[in-house]
Amino acid sequence: MAKAEQIPVPFRIVIEQPVTGVLHSLQAKDDLPLDPKASQAGEALRFDFTVHVAPGPKFFGDQVRREGAERRFVYIRIGQAAGDPGSPWSRRMKIDIHDIAPALLEQAVGGGVLEITVNGTGKDGTPACATVRPTGRRVVPA
Repeated sequence: MAKAEQIPVPFRIVIEQPVTGVLHSLQAKDDLPLDPKASQAGEALRFDFTVHVAPGPKFFGDQVRREGAERRFVYIRIGQAAGDPGSPWSRRMKIDIHDIAPALLEQAVGGGVLEITVNGTGKDGTPACATVRPTGRRVVPA
């Protein structure tokens, strides 16, 4: 896919109700933690990055991972995986982006940030991991 056909779209992942004191980070292309942060009092964590979107839609970028021909997702690293060697957890959250509605992508291209919200705490009270379904997707002002 030619780079000229790819449009940069600002993305934001918001992790609501993260387990306090647990380090979270984006996973960069080189598999290292990127922008690590932890919630001190239950406040949401926000991660901003850019995804390049081509017709199809197809998704590209340093944080975009692929599985098969269609599935595209972003990893959030947790605990040891996010750079905290003292954490009891070493996990990743997988957040799908391939199924974002084309109308929402078009709205984000028109100006704004495509925000994906997820719950950061699993049913057992530990950090959410594996495939985490979004609780919301919307375009917010940049």
